[in-house]
Amino acid sequence: MTFSTTSTACQAYRASILHFHADPAFHDDAHAWYEDGLLIVENGRVTAAGDYAQLHKRLPDSVQVHDYRGKLIVPGFIDTHIHYPQTDMIASPAPGLLPWLETYTFPTERKFADPEHAQEVAGFFVDELLRGGTTTAMVYCTVHPGSVDAFFGESEKRNLRMVAGKVLMDRNCPEFLCDTAEGGVRDSETLIRKWHKRGRQLYAITPRFAPTSTETQLQLAGELARAYPDTFLQTHVAENTDEVAWVKSLFPSARSYLDVYDHYGMMRPRAMYAHCIWLDDHDRARMQETRSAASICPTSNMFLGSGLFDFARADAAQVLLSLATDVGGGTSFSMLQTMNAVYKVARMGGTYLPALRMFYMATLGGARSMQLEGTIGNFAAGVEADFVVLDPQATPLLARRTQRAQSMEELLFALALLGDDRTVASTYSAGNLVHARDQ
Repeated sequence: MTFSTTSTACQAYRASILHFHADPAFHDDAHAWYEDGLLIVENGRVTAAGDYAQLHKRLPDSVQVHDYRGKLIVPGFIDTHIHYPQTDMIASPAPGLLPWLETYTFPTERKFADPEHAQEVAGFFVDELLRGGTTTAMVYCTVHPGSVDAFFGESEKRNLRMVAGKVLMDRNCPEFLCDTAEGGVRDSETLIRKWHKRGRQLYAITPRFAPTSTETQLQLAGELARAYPDTFLQTHVAENTDEVAWVKSLFPSARSYLDVYDHYGMMRPRAMYAHCIWLDDHDRARMQETRSAASICPTSNMFLGSGLFDFARADAAQVLLSLATDVGGGTSFSMLQTMNAVYKVARMGGTYLPALRMFYMATLGGARSMQLEGTIGNFAAGVEADFVVLDPQATPLLARRTQRAQSMEELLFALALLGDDRTVASTYSAGNLVHARDQ
């Protein structure tokens, strides 16, 4: 299906509407809910969101109202950690993280030296995100600069707000994926100049994880982050205990795994750390102090047996939290399926996550973690009009359950626990339809 990337002047959408202006874990009045709502979009940005009865009077007769009554409009989902080159190796068996990397990940990523292969996978990957209602993601490419060009090219065609970067990796990896400290960072700077803030594209400096970068590469990556302070930085930390022990052997003077990154100046706003399972309270305090954010990856953590994220301690430290699929360690592109998993991870750790908070983490929580509140993540006036239409009647079971919902929380909980890509009726980016479910 081909969609226009140029927004029509003014459009309106009628449905139930939910969005957030605060974290419901810390604020009683954190969300706005309009059972019969209207979202007004002009030139790709939100003009207003509110009750239909009040807002429709403001519309000129010439404005078309798209009628989605019986459905729910929420901001586009934000996935803060995902690997597009791993699309073709999702659901690959392995006894743990490190053998999984060696057996599947590295051989799969080798293929991205071919620009045509990279472009084909990038196109499929982006369409799969949109099928699941994800309009923004923080994306890992491979060590090949062409893999970044391929991804941003496909994102740009659809006018999406995406963040991505070339992986930096100069040791403890196959020779065919090994760059150099200086060469990897030099390539990254070239890509920053080419893509960062080009349209809706944003760049992330991307050391894969501490064990696959030398101290020289980490030092240069930190310097690059300081030279371009409005870029993003993304990496992995404290995913499983074997990895933590490996980092300790490679960086014996570091207080902790996270301290390795801190030492090289990589903890700052717009820094996103995936997993954050095996941190201590000092680490969490540093994350809060530096406004570095944690990306929670529940399906991946369960799939690889890595551990359970500690919500109680993270919330006590007021760490910025967001939600992520982590494909291909993660087992679904769907942020609804990811909510299903994170609910169970939290329960196993003794924390109860209301559906309202899960939807917050997948929308405004992601935007805040990325320092993009005011750009994406809710329906405040002037925010980019990225949104998703969810269908509570998408499957027979979901329809049966939601018909019996007695509250907004019950409705959202059913969508989170029973929903998947079939639940996404339509996805809009900057006010344009970029995915429509087959009826």
